[in-house]
Amino acid sequence: MSVLIFCDAHDGKPAKSAYEAVTYGAQLAAQTGGEAVAVTFGNLNNEDLAALGKFGASKVLVAKNVTHMEGSVLAKLVENAAQSTGAKIIVFSHDNTGKSVAPLVSAKLNAGMAPSALELPETGDGFVVKCNAFSGKAYAHYEITTDVKIISLLPNSFKKVEKDGQAAVEELAFDPGASRITVKEVKRTEGTINLPEADLVVSAGRGMKGPENWGMVEDLAKALGAATACSRPVSDMGWRPHHEHVGQTGLAIRPNLYIAIGISGAIQHLAGVNGSKVIVVINKDPEAPFFKAADYGIVGDAFEVLPKLIEAAKQFSAN
Repeated sequence: MSVLIFCDAHDGKPAKSAYEAVTYGAQLAAQTGGEAVAVTFGNLNNEDLAALGKFGASKVLVAKNVTHMEGSVLAKLVENAAQSTGAKIIVFSHDNTGKSVAPLVSAKLNAGMAPSALELPETGDGFVVKCNAFSGKAYAHYEITTDVKIISLLPNSFKKVEKDGQAAVEELAFDPGASRITVKEVKRTEGTINLPEADLVVSAGRGMKGPENWGMVEDLAKALGAATACSRPVSDMGWRPHHEHVGQTGLAIRPNLYIAIGISGAIQHLAGVNGSKVIVVINKDPEAPFFKAADYGIVGDAFEVLPKLIEAAKQFSAN
């Protein structure tokens, strides 16, 4: 059963989530006896596209005339690619683009969909996918019985595997049609790590007492090569921009390391970060709820702990 993998792209490169999705789709194609074909968009370098073969794609279809992420256009692109390749399984990453495009494709192709997948499906008797549910507090097992099946893979839940190999790159003759959206301006934050794709994140809350103290948070992040984030009260008070807000009402992230400084650990915040592989909590209140979710905890004043951590991180990097 052939598998089509949608690969998101940013700044002329496949997104980090694309490599995880291709690895997942290639292993699923091997499991079901089919071919793994990737589909993407934008003016990407053919060499970068062919490199998706290292993660298991045998072919990459690219629509270079699609230059911005309009959900309905990308859904039409995936629908056309699925029909031209005869793919019966379509894999997305469960990131912002995948969340907006996958349901549209599901509706157009009358395909059952399993969102936030954590593992390869069980295909011995039916097609059952284990998924994340209730903000990581439970698992759900969805059985898809439709002819075409759609899976959106939760980012950072499936280890990407790189081997030798090159994919054949084929440019699609795709007519996106008239756009219903006009992009007037694109603002980019330069010099920072993209938070949803960051492996390491340093985050802080009201325990920093004010925006004037944020330099220590940024120094630690810089020493570790990490992205910075914050709790909702901090962004609401204007200490930090809203795009750094993580939690149930902000970005949901799953980095390999999440360091929380001066954040109590309200359930709404935990809902957006509890998928992190390792959580380190720094708080002077030993009763802070966040310690119950932490892998490592430091009970102490952030203004005493952070300078020591920054110095240790700098020494480690220097060696």
